[in-house]
Amino acid sequence: MYKLFFKRFFDFLISIITFITLIPIFICIMVLLGWQNKGTPFFFQLRPGKDEKIFKIIKFKTMSDAKDESGSLLSDAERLTKAGAFIRKTSLDEIPQLINVIKGDMSLIGPRPLLVRYLPYYDQREATRHNVRPGITGLAQVNGRNFLDWDSRLELDAQYVESISLIKDIKIVLLTIKNVIQRKDIAVIPGAIGKPLDIERAIK
Repeated sequence: MYKLFFKRFFDFLISIITFITLIPIFICIMVLLGWQNKGTPFFFQLRPGKDEKIFKIIKFKTMSDAKDESGSLLSDAERLTKAGAFIRKTSLDEIPQLINVIKGDMSLIGPRPLLVRYLPYYDQREATRHNVRPGITGLAQVNGRNFLDWDSRLELDAQYVESISLIKDIKIVLLTIKNVIQRKDIAVIPGAIGKPLDIERAIK
């Protein structure tokens, strides 16, 4: 009953309340990043959701669009702004995803939505991550996040899908809050840790 009905009900209710509460912070960050990024405070990217349905994830844009002389984007480290680094360290860049949850694209708790190009690289068990809505946080995020290897991260996602419960979701929320306060397991520079899944598995 929780998985089929109450989980979505709680997602919607808690997201609405949290988003309204965070509106002052949301507006301040939006104005700051809009100024730094020349009017573009948000980052949109296509991600696969439940049943592999593609949606646009919304995050605060923490990197500029700076390019080199040939017109190619500079590295993530070079494009990460000072404000963006702070926002990533404090996980404030995730706030706009509450909109995804309200719309029904995402859940508060679930496997993180990864890149569309990774879809062919999951085995049958790992692919069950798309049997549920992806989450802002999840079992893998409170057990190492990006510092886990891909096999471990995707295994935790599969374990979560197999054992969804209200108690487990509450525990994940509490651990997420603890990790955010401690700024634990946060990769400030995107892509700085490990190889992308498609590249890693294409090599094997």
